[in-house]
Amino acid sequence: MVDDYSVEQIAQLRLIRSPNIGPVKFFQFLDRYGSAREAIDALETGAHSSRTQSEERTLEELSALEASGGSLIFWDEPSYSPLLHQTENPPPVLCTYGDMSLLSRPTISIVGARNASAAGKKFTANLARNLAEEGYVVVSGLARGIDTAAHVGASPGNTIAVMAGGIDVIYPPENEGLHQQISEQGLVLSEMPLFFRPKAEHFPRRNRIVSGLALGVIVVEAAERSGSLITARLAGEQGRDVFAVPGSPLDPRCAGTNALIRQGATLIRHAEDVLDALHADPALFAQIDTPTKQSSPSARSPILVNKGAAKTSEQPKPTISAELILSCLSQTPVEVDEIVRQTNLKAGDVLGVLMELELEGKCKLHPGQKVALS
Repeated sequence: MVDDYSVEQIAQLRLIRSPNIGPVKFFQFLDRYGSAREAIDALETGAHSSRTQSEERTLEELSALEASGGSLIFWDEPSYSPLLHQTENPPPVLCTYGDMSLLSRPTISIVGARNASAAGKKFTANLARNLAEEGYVVVSGLARGIDTAAHVGASPGNTIAVMAGGIDVIYPPENEGLHQQISEQGLVLSEMPLFFRPKAEHFPRRNRIVSGLALGVIVVEAAERSGSLITARLAGEQGRDVFAVPGSPLDPRCAGTNALIRQGATLIRHAEDVLDALHADPALFAQIDTPTKQSSPSARSPILVNKGAAKTSEQPKPTISAELILSCLSQTPVEVDEIVRQTNLKAGDVLGVLMELELEGKCKLHPGQKVALS
């Protein structure tokens, strides 16, 4: 299986698995250097050579994935979800168990409360079953409550489970049997490596995949502050339909869904309401029906860094913009947006200069789009 992957694909896996490199920075590097191999070479010859994952460690991951029965899908392969590919900064690599052809079928996501009511779970199971009967693949996160009801209702062969951790890390434990069924008949996927145990900050990243894979997101029950509302917000930002099931104003589990309806989400009572709304927007279906044309890194990345610049063996000399940006930095991390505000430069230009400065060892980018002096 390791031999099935190209040198560039192995380099892409190395790059995304390297510390402090997420999807945003991954595509910035591809845009800057033209390929993952070139990006790895630039990092290894710069001031931060220890920041790249070794090829040996990467090959070990591939071997472990093969031994577990899993596979990888890269962002530029035809089998990658065309809908997810349209989102900003999609996962460069997905680990999978199961039937990858489900990614090419029409999909709808269903999310909701973990402590769902019995009525909510019954409604969800019936809704998922009806949508599956109409040819839709149901996407959810394999959590307790609404997620579990959605997977069960659709049946394991018509569902995709998106994991916040590794595809082999099952949570909650009581869903081990369901996880196994979906792995064999449907599809389990994650952007994280095997054995990875998620923390709280990884669930919003998972949620963007849940929404990005689908034509729309249905929220059945959700409190005012919940991960389901984050998924709904992400769906709206990705240009997807947001549906909400109304509930009693006396039930706190319905406060979030009722608020979504007030904010413009489509109220649904049954599967027909969902189908009517989706069929009224043929542009979304065109993204599935048309074979995916994988774009270049420059076109793919929402933030273009030195687009079209010729690659050279030498690092660019510091510019006035670099000096101006450095003057905004200190040992305390500051948000990139604040630097943009202070300098009146474009966000893409600021990020491009920051990447160059980081390669030179003059600053360090932190999670949450923050940066500080090294």
